[in-house]
Amino acid sequence: MIFSDKEIYEAVKNNLPSVNSYVSSHGGDITLLGAKNGVVYIELVGTCKGCAMSLMTTKMVVQKQLRELIHPELTIVNIDGSSENVLPDEYYCENENKLHNEIVVKNNIFDKMKTFLFQ
Repeated sequence: MIFSDKEIYEAVKNNLPSVNSYVSSHGGDITLLGAKNGVVYIELVGTCKGCAMSLMTTKMVVQKQLRELIHPELTIVNIDGSSENVLPDEYYCENENKLHNEIVVKNNIFDKMKTFLFQ
């Protein structure tokens, strides 16, 4: 791919709100984690985190739409805790600490809701 990690990251960041509408309609959200060598790393959060359909959502919704909007060879990986889907040691990220804090806050809120609802 002829684009830098920063260019891909910025393009995804700018187009993510339009792609996120499907995910948010299911009570979830997409967090952009970073990019490296044409691969964009995201995390599905909220009700989409850990959902059995999260792989299909990542490939058939998020990746498909971002390929149409940005580049047809773009690959999207959902960091879901499995050994296959992990962040590389080095990747481009605008502000890693800010993004990590957003993930922690969203997960903590969701965990509190689960505890409250399923007691």
